[in-house]
Amino acid sequence: MIEVADVFRRFAPDYLAAHGASMLPSHQRAIADILACRTEALGGHLWRCDQCSAERFSYHSCKNRSCPKCHADQTERWLHARRAEMLPSRYFHVTVTVPEELREVLRANQRDGYAILMKAAAEAIIELARDPRHVGGTVGVLAVLHTWTQQLAFHPHVHCLVTGGGVSEDGSLWHPARNDFIVPVKALAKLVRGKLRAAFAARRPDLVLPEAAWSKPWVVHCTAWGEGQQAVLDYLARYVFRVAITNARIVGLDDQAVTIRHKHRKSNRWRTSRIPGHEFMRRFLQHVLPKGLHKVRYFGLWHPARREQAARARLLLQLDRPATAR
Repeated sequence: MIEVADVFRRFAPDYLAAHGASMLPSHQRAIADILACRTEALGGHLWRCDQCSAERFSYHSCKNRSCPKCHADQTERWLHARRAEMLPSRYFHVTVTVPEELREVLRANQRDGYAILMKAAAEAIIELARDPRHVGGTVGVLAVLHTWTQQLAFHPHVHCLVTGGGVSEDGSLWHPARNDFIVPVKALAKLVRGKLRAAFAARRPDLVLPEAAWSKPWVVHCTAWGEGQQAVLDYLARYVFRVAITNARIVGLDDQAVTIRHKHRKSNRWRTSRIPGHEFMRRFLQHVLPKGLHKVRYFGLWHPARREQAARARLLLQLDRPATAR
């Protein structure tokens, strides 16, 4: 299998020679880590079976969050910890996409821009869900930032896992959402747009934002995701630890270019694209997040400050379930 590390070994030296002086430290670190991952550069462990005395040497992982070879163990531990936090309810998947006019602003101001985007999306969902016409209670939102398309283009968007119901203001009642509806998407798109604009004005008044971004409709999708713990774990495994491209999608490599597999959205069929080596490096690195930036954030009922309220909601849901389902 061709790996991202193989691509870097072939093209990184020339790419660094051409662009290294202007590259972000996080990008340089990602290249170095991915090249060293599971090689002698990081050392390793010798494992020995107590029963048959068989030995196996395993190189250490780099643990860089942009590395496609890392995080399997971390993912399992994280998912196990999340099991205790999940509510036995229906869930919805909401995706909020930034219009093209704002993408360069986010690219140039990632720390503030990504934080504003995730908060605006989550708070808009929570605000609409509190309306008695929709849910009538505070929902939980787990927001995950993604910045890529299948062909590694810069396309910032937020995936939100939303509880299919919310707790009343006094915490005494659970208000379930309808089976296939959580909030109206057109109203949600407008509210996200307004919240993001206001947040940028308050947090970064120095930025000049394109007026065209505020006059066009924003793209928001909402679908019913499933019910119960397994639905949540499926969601988390699919979105939370995903990187821009997996090694399995790299199908060709030569001295000039990289060939990748990608799914065409309209036809839903797999296709291949041949990308020049330096262009692949540029596309991949634009999705390396700044050090310390949290790509997963919790809002509403799942906010750390609401743990007691979330526990009460879990109890309400368990008491409300039929005895045969417990």
